[in-house]
Amino acid sequence: EVKLVESGGGLVQPGGSLTLSCVASGFTFRDFSMSWVRQAPGKGLEWVSTLSRVDQNAYYGDFVKGRFTATRDNALNTIYLQLNNLQPDDTAMYYCVKHPYDRDYRPRGQGTLVTVSS
Repeated sequence: EVKLVESGGGLVQPGGSLTLSCVASGFTFRDFSMSWVRQAPGKGLEWVSTLSRVDQNAYYGDFVKGRFTATRDNALNTIYLQLNNLQPDDTAMYYCVKHPYDRDYRPRGQGTLVTVSS
């Protein structure tokens, strides 16, 4: 059974930083690309980043603008998302997603909430 557990969210002031983690189990982690998506209050799911298993590169949505960094540690079955210069528009539930995923970005974890507010 695929299991994805996110952590690291919290309340942060504008301009602040957080590091999110997602621990995976139930599959051979290194063989799959992984992604981060988010859902702001009252909005749909939005793709944030993909960590490719093929070329080991990270890809980002245009809104990231160099503020976020996604990495993976195959030895720990974990992906990370470093969030810098957070803004109120970044307030959302952040989910990690295993590839391949369906139209609802499943399978994904339960999410971790990031709130950016002064």
